[in-house]
Amino acid sequence: MPKIEKFEDLNCWKEARMLVKQVFLLCSNDGLNKDYGLVDQLKRASVSVMNNIAEGFGRFSDKEFIRFLGIASSSAQEVKSISYILLDLKYINDQEFDDLNSSIDSTKNMILGLIKYLRTK
Repeated sequence: MPKIEKFEDLNCWKEARMLVKQVFLLCSNDGLNKDYGLVDQLKRASVSVMNNIAEGFGRFSDKEFIRFLGIASSSAQEVKSISYILLDLKYINDQEFDDLNSSIDSTKNMILGLIKYLRTK
């Protein structure tokens, strides 16, 4: 495994960055972009995933890093929960829902993999 020297090297951060882009693009859809409260919550939750990975990386111990990764994983779950609201209110279609949830699951699985690695090293 190559040495990780900065948070930008982390695959889970890269995946979270793509998730944020996907969320922000979805939020520009007609209808959804007028639901300011939901859009704000969705954007904040997705950004929280990415930023908590970065912030945790900058901490001084694996224990603290794991704590921030846990927060990132929880934020990914929040994005997933909101995705059901988007689908139920017909702000997104089935394909957009599936694509979003695939990205969420991929991001969360990478985060959980990193947590597992840090706990066993």
